[in-house]
Amino acid sequence: MDTLPIHHDQDAMRFSTMVDGHAGYLDYTQAGDVVTITHTVVAPEIGGCGIAGRLMQAALDFVRSRQLKVVPECSYAADFISRHPESADLLA
Repeated sequence: MDTLPIHHDQDAMRFSTMVDGHAGYLDYTQAGDVVTITHTVVAPEIGGCGIAGRLMQAALDFVRSRQLKVVPECSYAADFISRHPESADLLA
């Protein structure tokens, strides 16, 4: 999974990937300089492989690179940020 391709569709406000024909995605909304992560979904067939974490990291990299802030509305996003204190500075 080191080369897991993450696609960012800014129009759809979604980060996504496909593994063995199964999807994982992270949806967000943006209002001004605040990105709210609303859903993180990984198909059960590919769960437990770190895909949700890779999607979260891609989203947080996007937020950081644009000097935005984040609201982790979905429970996975909130848990991820609490386990990665290096991302706490991104919280709105």
